[in-house]
Amino acid sequence: MAARCLGRGVVRLLGGLRGVGARGLAAPRLWGSASALAAPAGSYQERIALAASEPAAFWGPLARDVLVWDTPYHTVSDCDFRSGRIGWFLGGQLNVSVNCLDQHVRKSPESVALIWEQDEPGTEVRITYRELLETTCRLANTLKRHGVHRGDRVAIYMPVSPLAVAAMLACARIGAIHTVVFAGFSAGSLAARINDAKCKVVITFNQGLRGGRVVELKKIVDEAIKLCPTVQHVLVAHRTDNKVHMGDLDIPLEQEMAKEEPVCAPESMGSEDTLFLLYTSGSTGTPKGLVHTQAGYLLYAAVTHRFVFDYRPGDVFGCVADIGWITGHSYVVYGPLCNGATSVLFESTPVYPDAGRYWEMVQRLKINQFYGAPTAFRLLLKFEDSWVKKYDRSSLRTLGSVGEPINHEAWEWLHRVVGDSRCTLVDTWWQTGFWRQETTTDVINMAEVSSFKKPEKTGGICISPRPSEEGAEILPCMAMRPLFGIVPVLMDEKGNVLKGGDVSGALCLSQAWPGMARTIFGDHQRFLDAYFKAYPGYYFTGDGAYRTEDGYYQITGRMDDVINISGHRLGTAEIEDAMADHPAVPETAVIGYPHDIKGEAAFAFIVLKDDAGDADVVVKELRSVVASKIAKYAVPDQVLVVKRLPKTRSGKVMRRLLRKIVTGGAQDLGDITTMEDPTVITEILSAYQEYKDKWGAAQ
Repeated sequence: MAARCLGRGVVRLLGGLRGVGARGLAAPRLWGSASALAAPAGSYQERIALAASEPAAFWGPLARDVLVWDTPYHTVSDCDFRSGRIGWFLGGQLNVSVNCLDQHVRKSPESVALIWEQDEPGTEVRITYRELLETTCRLANTLKRHGVHRGDRVAIYMPVSPLAVAAMLACARIGAIHTVVFAGFSAGSLAARINDAKCKVVITFNQGLRGGRVVELKKIVDEAIKLCPTVQHVLVAHRTDNKVHMGDLDIPLEQEMAKEEPVCAPESMGSEDTLFLLYTSGSTGTPKGLVHTQAGYLLYAAVTHRFVFDYRPGDVFGCVADIGWITGHSYVVYGPLCNGATSVLFESTPVYPDAGRYWEMVQRLKINQFYGAPTAFRLLLKFEDSWVKKYDRSSLRTLGSVGEPINHEAWEWLHRVVGDSRCTLVDTWWQTGFWRQETTTDVINMAEVSSFKKPEKTGGICISPRPSEEGAEILPCMAMRPLFGIVPVLMDEKGNVLKGGDVSGALCLSQAWPGMARTIFGDHQRFLDAYFKAYPGYYFTGDGAYRTEDGYYQITGRMDDVINISGHRLGTAEIEDAMADHPAVPETAVIGYPHDIKGEAAFAFIVLKDDAGDADVVVKELRSVVASKIAKYAVPDQVLVVKRLPKTRSGKVMRRLLRKIVTGGAQDLGDITTMEDPTVITEILSAYQEYKDKWGAAQ
């Protein structure tokens, strides 16, 4: 592996690996091969019907053929939503790293596994499956040498990089449980996750790079571990040449890896053994670790990666999510690598050094599938189309959207400008709000469950326009079709199942699927209360949805993002979608706030394009648009024009902070360490005060 891809010190460590044979292979397994993931037998409709009516008959043969097993499973599934029991492929044993690495190295060792798109513009590093396996084995042996055993927890506090991927796979290889913490959380947030998981080891870099800025990762870890009595070692790799303080617990990772052999025997794990923990986050409360297990999660990630995105051998798959989120776990690491794909690791931001960063990367790397967030697309809408069109995007075949419902303007821009009206566009749903780094426990009637409404729970895409029958229609801004084994139902406010089409309700799922989370680490009752208590016998997603007469599903937004205006319950996403259709408004964020007469009212924050013209005229037009598209009662009482919206480093709008500002809680904003640029709060507070003064003078 090119050493600079892991950190400066790894260059010296792995420079000698070029040309070395594949020595770290596990012995051939008993069952299966994921090298050629074939479609299940039958037509699309037959497969959908079989997965819904006979899950064991659908998933059993698929697991046998797709995954590489040590020991065959004896029971495909044992699930009961009423009791919260979820189990798949019982009795089976396998190793996830073998499925992601060894089987591909055996057949094509020099195939490229990862392309690391570094923060520095125009620089990429390619890592073969052989190099990734050998690095994984060296790191796995290093962990073992420093006391990490099967079942121990390891915290990974690293930005997107090949070494971070190797750390995840190294844990999987030896049966340790990894918890990747987004490399932007504060020391307190990191410590809370380490302590909840009782992590024995932390893996980090000396520093990180993002958007041309240096992130002091090691200093944050140093502060965190002062509060973490279970941490015995901190393994420190080097992303930059800068020296950092090394204390008694600190170990230079590259030096230790250089002492180890590039061979490590994989641990044979039970299908329902824990693979990783992924923590929810928010401004209040203890973070909760969602538990994902081995076989079911890996199978679901691989199958959805293949069929949603039309992955074909030789494709370059570009998911620009951070590995600290479930999207990064499933569609940067585990799904693509299980399928033997080439996966892009994106370390930078959409606008560094300019608004063409994504599309220059697409041209240079010849990316075939591009998967990103609506928030990033709306950000790029503010810039001229020339930033897209100046680059060759002919390699693109599939475009994907993830994280929240996409508005019409962003969908049309992505389809028409980025995809030249020829690419398949999949608006994927797997629980709205995964990149929204705030809880909304102060919103109506949802305090008990709102902090968990993020797709860490589903493990993978659940509703998407593809797969489908060949040539089937795709409707803008609609997730549309449930995937194999996903059986949605809509519930009314009394808990009754809504039948037929042209209906809206709470979106629940009526049967288990292999990729779903199994529990909350150390608190199974909280897991049951959050997902199975509201509608007994069903999994409550926390989202609302509309089902068309044709049976397609449109996600209307999180149920906890609902405001009650004079008795009318309305999703804030619906108002945002209507306003975002205005050509002068690339970004909007709507929150609810207390109103003396209406109970609640809508407050809209909008960003205008530079050439928008008179802001007062635009605001007037926006009010008219909302009234005509939704209803007069939906028109926001207040509309504030701001230069920017507060966002996390992954591009998610932090609506919690906007709600705090409007409701007088600006003095206690909670944890804002994931914010891309904290100075935006000062900007908004100034604009809001000016707005209040102007509004008050007019009364």
